[in-house]
Amino acid sequence: MLIIPAIDLKGGQVVRLSQGDPLRQTAYSTDPIAMARRWEEEGASILHMVDLDGAFSGTPQQLSVVAKVAQSIKIPVQLGGGLRSLAALEQAFASGIERAIIGTAAIEDEGFLIEAASRYPGRIILGIDAKNGKVAVRGWAANTDLLASDLAIRSADLPLAAIIYTDIERDGMLTGPNVDALRRMAQAARHPIIASGGVATLDDLTRLAKLEPTYIIGALVGKALYEGRFSLKEAIAAAR
Repeated sequence: MLIIPAIDLKGGQVVRLSQGDPLRQTAYSTDPIAMARRWEEEGASILHMVDLDGAFSGTPQQLSVVAKVAQSIKIPVQLGGGLRSLAALEQAFASGIERAIIGTAAIEDEGFLIEAASRYPGRIILGIDAKNGKVAVRGWAANTDLLASDLAIRSADLPLAAIIYTDIERDGMLTGPNVDALRRMAQAARHPIIASGGVATLDDLTRLAKLEPTYIIGALVGKALYEGRFSLKEAIAAAR
C-alpha cells in the first residue's frame, strides 16, 4: 500500500483543516516547495496536493505554487481543489501534475466527469468525500443525498486512475480511519481505492494494508506526519 503525504495549500501556506472547516486551520509551513522536497527525500513515491482556496471558490487559485512544487521534485503530483471545468483541468495538467482529482463537479455534472475521463484516461481520480455515508460537495460545505457507494458504482465503467474516499468526520481529527466505510466502498467500486481521513498511528496503516476481503492501494497521510506521530519512513514500512 502506498503512503501518500498530503500538502494542503491555503494562501500559499501548507495547512491542515479539521473536518474541512476553514475556521479550524493549523499552519505548518510557509514553504510548500521545501515540504515537498522533504517528503520526496524521505521516500514518498507520489505527492497529494489540495488547493483549498480553489475548493472553496470553485476555480483553481494555487496553480502557480503547484507548478513550482511539481518542477522542484521528481515524483508525480496529484492535485484536487476547484477543478470543475475542462479548462481548469487543462491548466492543472499544464502546471505539471500527473493526475487530477474531481469531486464536486463529478456529482453536479456527471457528463463532465465522463468527458474528463475520456479526454484524460488513467489521469483522473474521482474524489468521494462523505459524511455519514453521503457525499458532500463544494469544499465539504454542502451535503447531498447521494450515497458514496452509489457514486462509485455509477462511475464503474469510466477509465479512472482511482477513487479517493475521504471520511469527512475523521479528516484531520487523528481518530483513526473509518475501516467499515472503506471496506464497503472498496467492495462497491471497480477502481482502486485510496483511503483518506483519520490516520493517526502506524497500526492504522497496517490495518488498512491488510483490509479484508478487499485491498486499499494507498493512504493519504497529513496531520499525523506534520505533528510527528510517526515518520514517513516508518509509515512506509508499516504499510508494506
